[in-house]
Amino acid sequence: MRISLIQMNMKQAAPDENFRHAADLIRQAAADNTDVIVLPETWNTGFFPKDGLDELADTDGRRVIDEIGTLAEKYHVNIVAGSVANQKETGVFNTTYIFDRSGQVTGSYDKTHLFSPMGEDEYFSKGDHLCRFELDGVPCAVIICYDVRFPELTRMLAVKGVDVFFMVSQWPDVRADHLRTLLRARAIENQMFVCGCNSCGKYDDTQYGGGSVLIDPWGKVLTEAGKEEAIIAGDLDLSIVEGIRSSINVFRDRREDLYQL
Repeated sequence: MRISLIQMNMKQAAPDENFRHAADLIRQAAADNTDVIVLPETWNTGFFPKDGLDELADTDGRRVIDEIGTLAEKYHVNIVAGSVANQKETGVFNTTYIFDRSGQVTGSYDKTHLFSPMGEDEYFSKGDHLCRFELDGVPCAVIICYDVRFPELTRMLAVKGVDVFFMVSQWPDVRADHLRTLLRARAIENQMFVCGCNSCGKYDDTQYGGGSVLIDPWGKVLTEAGKEEAIIAGDLDLSIVEGIRSSINVFRDRREDLYQL
């Protein structure tokens, strides 16, 4: 499975321009004969405009489904469409949509852990479900940014069977080492591929760190971006998953009598 991560530099509070830019980057990534294209967190608005967020947000994912779903079908490629600020009936959510090669939504997820140090919990509503799905028959799951600091969430998904795990983010440069360490830990402890797609650029006083990365189940970094906008791609040898789980079977050896998830 070939994965392309789009480390996008989006503009704050400019969804029209960001949709155009995302579409152009998706076209470039699709030309690389890739299987899955991934975008970062809240690429439609940046993270995150506090003034007029309701008006800037997508509405029930309609624009994402229309425009990004159409690109998935046109280029016959799976797309993990990062996340978008998304107005629903009960509030604004930080929502991921996943598209298969026919352009159909095969999964969606609203961010469950909102980053209170930046006030995300004051402007967004919390999600209430997890998201596990399949791409080309491969079991996958997705989380958003701050979620990665909660290993119980990742393990809840992993015990259900996940070979490829996606994390989309707007992670600041000042804590870039945390992101890389957390992603490697999630890959090693759950014996799965981890695909971390981060943003770059500066918004208000926050510099976002890039460093998008593909990591194998042994914790080996397969490919990694720098700090500037880029598209990086790598091939995942999915047979590694079965091999490591056979030789070091942490899922079989879990003590469910002592802890439950």
